[in-house]
Amino acid sequence: MARILDAPVRHSRRATTGAVFLVLGLSLAGCTASSAGPSTPTPSPTASVTPSPTPTEAAAPALVPEGGATENLPYFDAVITAALAADPTAAGRSYIDALVAAGFDKAGMQVTSDTTTKGAPADSIQFSANINGECLIGQNGPSSGGYQSVVAPLLATGTCLVGATRQIDW
Repeated sequence: MARILDAPVRHSRRATTGAVFLVLGLSLAGCTASSAGPSTPTPSPTASVTPSPTPTEAAAPALVPEGGATENLPYFDAVITAALAADPTAAGRSYIDALVAAGFDKAGMQVTSDTTTKGAPADSIQFSANINGECLIGQNGPSSGGYQSVVAPLLATGTCLVGATRQIDW
């Protein structure tokens, strides 16, 4: 007897489920069907996208071994700026080491002392690189308003800085 009662319940569940799907399908079809009959596709203008030129990034400055001081100033500045970013309290040796690591010739460099004759920190440290008979001169410290650089002619002494400089013996 239990089997007889289960059959109509299964049948009515199937009928109900089928009816739900039928109503759902018809309602969806009604949303997409056009009442005006078959439609003829109308051409729509296509937007032509012209790629805009991307701005090329300026190449990072690089050492120009055969170039003069003016051509190498951007690279000199980039090296020192990076050294100062890594250590804002960099001293003379740090500048020279950074320039040597970047390819400048240590034999053509000069640097002033990090301290005064009384042992106090120098208000400004100057450093230079002789490149093909011209000078790249940098200066950093509170009295110079931060890092500054300039291209200058080689002095008659064959050096770039006037006055006493520190021996670069490391």
